[in-house]
Amino acid sequence: MFDFFQALNEPTSAFLRYALLAGLLASVSLGVVGSYVVARRITYIAASIAHCVLGGVGAALYLSHARGWTWCDPMLGATAAALAAALVIGLVSIYSREREDTVIGAVWVIGMSVGLLLIAKTPGYNNPMHYLFGNILLISARDVWMVAAMGTVVAVLGLGFYNKLLAVCFDEEFAELRGVRVKLYYL
Repeated sequence: MFDFFQALNEPTSAFLRYALLAGLLASVSLGVVGSYVVARRITYIAASIAHCVLGGVGAALYLSHARGWTWCDPMLGATAAALAAALVIGLVSIYSREREDTVIGAVWVIGMSVGLLLIAKTPGYNNPMHYLFGNILLISARDVWMVAAMGTVVAVLGLGFYNKLLAVCFDEEFAELRGVRVKLYYL
């Protein structure tokens, strides 16, 4: 354990400091979101959105390499895909008669399939395993700032609307009777 703290102080170990800082920053927002996910009993959604992100990464890589859109990087594609997946899951669950877990499973499969197809069509060598599993030791200072910014937004929204989100998680009908705009908070 002492070796770990000693390695953190070495000038050549910036990657280790970035990884530790990103993990600590992410744990705060993931803890906030995790409590709502467990309360709604939709723990499957985390895996679905994580795998659906591969579709956004594949689209960004394809557009960047095959179409010359150099501004389109994998992080942008991943963020857009995660937001789109969450929105699709929410909208379909609200406005259709499908069960939520069915929609979550469909989004998982579609997002991952699109990602693998687009990565396969991207010129050059791209290993999808790198994008699926990643390596926290490869995180950069820019990535740490992005984790901090997104984590702050999630934590502020999650804690700021705590009572309304909790009411929607446990009893949608009662929340609606109390004047909570359930569909808005559901999304």
